[in-house]
Amino acid sequence: MALWRGRTASWNLLNRLLHQPSRVPYRSLSSVAAGVHNQSMIENMKRDLLNLDINSQIGSCMPLASMRIGTVIHNIEVNPGQGGKLVRAAGTSAKILKEPKSRYCLIRLPSGVEKLIDSRCRATVGTVSNASHGAKKLRKAGQSRWLGRRPVVRGIAMNPIDHPHGGGEGRSKSSGSYGKTSQTPWGKPCKCGYKTAKIKRRKSA
Repeated sequence: MALWRGRTASWNLLNRLLHQPSRVPYRSLSSVAAGVHNQSMIENMKRDLLNLDINSQIGSCMPLASMRIGTVIHNIEVNPGQGGKLVRAAGTSAKILKEPKSRYCLIRLPSGVEKLIDSRCRATVGTVSNASHGAKKLRKAGQSRWLGRRPVVRGIAMNPIDHPHGGGEGRSKSSGSYGKTSQTPWGKPCKCGYKTAKIKRRKSA
């Protein structure tokens, strides 16, 4: 899957590819016939592209403004021209909920969150392949090591010098001071981080 998108192909690029001077070194009757054949082929391609419904073609990449409501998409840009950032995991897809006629388009992500995205951003029609990736089970611990995943040791099983949860009598996560929240090995809260909202605003909410 190409996650980086180049410039949009145009008719000039198509004509440049089909009419390269290096392809016809000598002008002869056969080359004239080949030129006529190329011309008719170009006309047929143009006619087919004009009559083709691109929204129904899986793998088509285009701006959200060119898509219809209910189209299933993936590999969505967040900012125009930035490249695909959203919905790239195996077997995932998003859906367009409202007709993208205004500047922003409403999209439902795989998590269920509905997000407004700029209609100039591009996306790819269809679903990401390999949907059974999440259902794959590892046969043994060594197979996890083959994937580059190292073992994870619980902080509660460590010594106090190694982790804030370590030490204590029995399985006490607080290690002496009861009531502390879960912490990272560096002492930062690991559940949603530090609270940054103003106290007054939190109390009113």
